[in-house]
Amino acid sequence: MRSLVVFDISLSVDGFLRGPNPTPDKPLGDGGEALHAWVGSAATEEDHRLLADAIGGAGAIICGRRTYDDSLPSWGADGPTGPARLPVFVVSHSTPPAVPGGVYRFAGDIASALEAAHAAAGGKDICIMGGADIGRQFLRSGLVDELSLHVAPVLLGGGIRMFDDALASQVTLERRSVVTTKAAIHLRYAMARPAGEGAAASDIGDQHEDGGRS
Repeated sequence: MRSLVVFDISLSVDGFLRGPNPTPDKPLGDGGEALHAWVGSAATEEDHRLLADAIGGAGAIICGRRTYDDSLPSWGADGPTGPARLPVFVVSHSTPPAVPGGVYRFAGDIASALEAAHAAAGGKDICIMGGADIGRQFLRSGLVDELSLHVAPVLLGGGIRMFDDALASQVTLERRSVVTTKAAIHLRYAMARPAGEGAAASDIGDQHEDGGRS
């Protein structure tokens, strides 16, 4: 069974996935922590259920090098899925020092990362979790089957927007589900594309993250 490729991201109502003025100690920028409150301090039972269902339905994770570098201190060896220890494929120009017992593997471009993730996922979902550059590359290449957006109740007013120049042409979305909690509105959409549309492997093989970080 073919894995479903899902781009999963938390963002503000005004479309930012990072706030302004990010630093190594505050990688989400000013106010950016509010974007992920639905998995932390503000999480409700429904938020917990959605997260557990997503982890249970996934077989592999893909992220960019910047997301990896920023998140490794909190992820540790187990990665973003904690005890589930799903394999994480990091798109990167270079391979950093190994994390003892870590779930991380490294690929030079999105095509290689996706091929490896398909092999590891066993037909379960492949979750692309950012950052912005990696998400845009997958979207432009027509490799995303569904969008999973977690919209936090905040206007950041600046930072990094997710969907600026993300697509070469308009894409119609088909709503799969909408779940509203106090912490976020969780939206799930299928990417509606004409039959046969999408990038061939030869078209995507040279795409990688800018400067080794995404």
